[in-house]
Amino acid sequence: MSRYLNGRLQALAPYVPGEQPKVKLNKLNTNESPFPPAPGVREAVAEAAANLQLYNDLSAAKLTGLLAKTYGLKENQITVSNGSDEILAFAFQAFGGHGLIFPDITYGFYPVWANLFGLDAKTVPLDENFNVDIADYQGNDRCVVIANPNAPTGKALPLSALREIAEKNPDQVLIVDEAYVDFGAESALALVPEFDNVLVVRTFSKSRQLAGARLGFAMGNAALIDDLNRVRFSFHPYNVNTLTQAAGAAALEQPEYFESCRQTIMETRAWTAEQLKALGFTVLDSKANFLFAAAPGRNGAEYQRALREKNILVRYFDLPRIRDFTRITIGTKAQMEQLIQATKEILA
Repeated sequence: MSRYLNGRLQALAPYVPGEQPKVKLNKLNTNESPFPPAPGVREAVAEAAANLQLYNDLSAAKLTGLLAKTYGLKENQITVSNGSDEILAFAFQAFGGHGLIFPDITYGFYPVWANLFGLDAKTVPLDENFNVDIADYQGNDRCVVIANPNAPTGKALPLSALREIAEKNPDQVLIVDEAYVDFGAESALALVPEFDNVLVVRTFSKSRQLAGARLGFAMGNAALIDDLNRVRFSFHPYNVNTLTQAAGAAALEQPEYFESCRQTIMETRAWTAEQLKALGFTVLDSKANFLFAAAPGRNGAEYQRALREKNILVRYFDLPRIRDFTRITIGTKAQMEQLIQATKEILA
């Protein structure tokens, strides 16, 4: 680092993303969709490119309108962002001033944002089975952040548990990060009309095949959305570019494709889990587009390295409680068959 860096940031530990290889590998490490974008997305982006000399629509009117229709909300209950990471960062700034609370094993960006923005963050250990104990998040004076399903475990809370957290913290915002909710978990969206302190954050990266477009959105009480837009317009008002808006709108107009892709991923997830368990793996119950699994007789780092030698990437987190595990993104059936065959060879 240079001698000019703000002293408060010198100890900052940045988020480390999964490997993005430059060569062709079986890439099961960053939870992308194995399927291409919905039909019509490429054409919509090409059409929008004709107007790139103009600034993008600040209101993202077409996209926001389609989101409102898709999720049964009013347009003033939704805002869009450059990926869900950006909107989560806005939410941390907007609602984390009295502190934040989230699990010790969860999305690795949460502590990074807390440190970057100088926010007091408290982490609570998951239980011995990697579950969130909702009693830890009730009656506190901090903004609650719950990834549901959680990452990297894939485990999910039921809607009733999320409702109880919102009820027991009426003076603090509950941020529910639903990046993976479309793969089988219950959404907190039903709480939005009921509570003024629930913010649901989602992404187009996973279940809508648009990781490279960088598009996220938040849904909540109109006043909460106004708060987020206040932060957004104080930082980056043109945050969702013209091409991304067009891609997102086109994806929303193809609900059958969305449904087909997510169902296929869930079916492939179930098949892969069965195969790994038959080989002696410990596999957590996942409601996400990945599995969190521990290989028999070796730790996660060893299994990851062995797969890498066979041109397969999975994600390993060098953290005390989860060193035996790797996170395996669900790819196509052919990709998962390759993983299982390679695993058999490794174990043999």
